[in-house]
Amino acid sequence: MTITIQYAFLPHTDGEAALHFYRDVLGFEVRQDVGYQDMRWITVGPPNQPGTSIVLHPPAADPGITDDERRTILELIAKGTYTSVSLATDDLDGLFQRLEAAGADVVQEPMDQDWGVRDCAFRDPAGNQIRINQLA
Repeated sequence: MTITIQYAFLPHTDGEAALHFYRDVLGFEVRQDVGYQDMRWITVGPPNQPGTSIVLHPPAADPGITDDERRTILELIAKGTYTSVSLATDDLDGLFQRLEAAGADVVQEPMDQDWGVRDCAFRDPAGNQIRINQLA
């Protein structure tokens, strides 16, 4: 039996800003860009991993969510505490420089962690925390 990760979901609050960050800055390819009414789902992923994608989705799109719940979710997203994802690269310092030059919101500069990994952290345009590890 084989189990893989196919999709991870992150909310976005601005489709164009999300596209710029994930496609233009991180270099992910756009796999789908689907609109429905005034909402937009964008699927992106690394070009060398066609089976693994991130779905950037409208926050709280479920019609059963109340306006108060939707506001709470948006507040948590903006603080960077709603959800996160970890990525990995073979050139952490180079990717950090590219993200910083693009104006990404730096949370932590590259550093060696006590648990043995070198990493950095950013927030994407919606506020989601993106941690990036240096591949060994």
